[in-house]
Amino acid sequence: MSLEANKAIVMQLYEEIFNKGDLDLADKLIAPNAINHDPQLPPGVPIGPQGLKAAVTMLRSAFPDDHYTIEDLVAEGDKVVVRLTHNGTHQGTFLGLPPTGKHITNTSIHIFRFADGKLVEAWANRDDLGLMQQLGAIPAML
Repeated sequence: MSLEANKAIVMQLYEEIFNKGDLDLADKLIAPNAINHDPQLPPGVPIGPQGLKAAVTMLRSAFPDDHYTIEDLVAEGDKVVVRLTHNGTHQGTFLGLPPTGKHITNTSIHIFRFADGKLVEAWANRDDLGLMQQLGAIPAML
């Protein structure tokens, strides 16, 4: 697949799956054996499309107005890198934290690797500390 085709998959991933909740699209975009190397994933999260569906379901339950904005999108070889801003209001349980009603803005960078027109590997670097501070779960540092 071309660089532009791989970038289009990442755009669909965020616009259609994360922002709009079209979970069925995950089966089309993600290989069944895709691996997510995110160290924050809890044990037992399935691989492939099912893992993404579980993550999106959890996020949209905790932040019903969840929205990702693609700030940068860069492709080279078989990889696409995206820099994102994530906004939402904490209205459901998130990682054991009861709803706070607080609005969050979080940033992240993700790297995706593609093979045969599907996402096969993913890595994430998010501001999880900043997110938990915004939710009041961790005191803000001075």
